[in-house]
Amino acid sequence: MNDEIMNEHIFRFLKQQTCATICCTDTEGNPYCFNCFYAFNQEDKLLYFKSSPDAYHSKLLVKKSVIAGTVLPDKLNKLMTKGIQLQGKVLDHLHPLALGASVDYHKKHPIALAMKGEVFTIFLDSIKMKDSHLGFGNSMVWKRGEYEFASECAVHAP
Repeated sequence: MNDEIMNEHIFRFLKQQTCATICCTDTEGNPYCFNCFYAFNQEDKLLYFKSSPDAYHSKLLVKKSVIAGTVLPDKLNKLMTKGIQLQGKVLDHLHPLALGASVDYHKKHPIALAMKGEVFTIFLDSIKMKDSHLGFGNSMVWKRGEYEFASECAVHAP
């Protein structure tokens, strides 16, 4: 399967699902995970999620922006394995790529307009997808090219 077809398969899956598990680290380097609804921006390869700025994970992400996460199908099939592992960085809310985050997120989750919170933007660096429908043990990998936004990718301060 060529890279374009693999990438489209990965991106279509991300657009269809709604919930992710995001993992970050605390100030002592201990892992911390949380679940969230997300929206996917295929053009810029970004994930958006909404959370309270007072939430523990929100405070951690301001200090340490590097994340890892997973996305599973909204409806699990116990006979087939399908899901995504991802890595990225949380962008500062003033970063040019984060400016449309709230609009894009609320298009997918309009009910979230009724909830207070900030929409965060994850700049995806890599994605690995397992889909046993395409053959057992196979995985597809997407990695952001080094040239893509490299010079303009300012993230939260470490």
